[in-house]
Amino acid sequence: MGRVLIHFDFDRAYARMTGLSGLTTAEMRDRLRAAGVVHEYECGQIESRDFVKRVNEALGITLEFDEFREIWMSIFFEETLIPESFLEALRSRYRLVLLSNTNEMHYTMLEERFPILRHFDAYTLSYKVGAMKPERRIYADAVAKAGCAPARCFFTDDIPEYVEGARRFGIDAVQFQGFTALQAELRARGVAWD
Repeated sequence: MGRVLIHFDFDRAYARMTGLSGLTTAEMRDRLRAAGVVHEYECGQIESRDFVKRVNEALGITLEFDEFREIWMSIFFEETLIPESFLEALRSRYRLVLLSNTNEMHYTMLEERFPILRHFDAYTLSYKVGAMKPERRIYADAVAKAGCAPARCFFTDDIPEYVEGARRFGIDAVQFQGFTALQAELRARGVAWD
């Protein structure tokens, strides 16, 4: 989803929290990584309000839930990276499954603001599955929802490690290099959408 369908940049949120915390972006990332809070949240191990509380503690700030939510959502850009019409055309011929490392707060907002997400037949979301790419369990969930053998599935992601995780599971996978390159990869596999 992120950086394939919808562009995002976490630095946008960090920039807004720098003034509140007195920390640099690198310091904030290090503190959150050390606390393990983002991983836990994206695996569905903690609820949204507990996540905000723990981020506040890790960064030494005191944001209310709604204030934090607004900053947390600021990472997303309005324009999608793939046209909605393209997904709509694909879905008329193929089963589409969205596979994403995400969290409840982000996904709920994205579902409200990005109608492009309605063009999927099924959703494999890390916070619901309890596993993140490149763990086998998340690919297994997506393949089960696709309803076919892994080798008959096509997967794209902007992160090479996640592409390799899919390949290890037996999925035909390529790194996302933009919409034009994606179209070429699909055409090379005999996928049609016109």
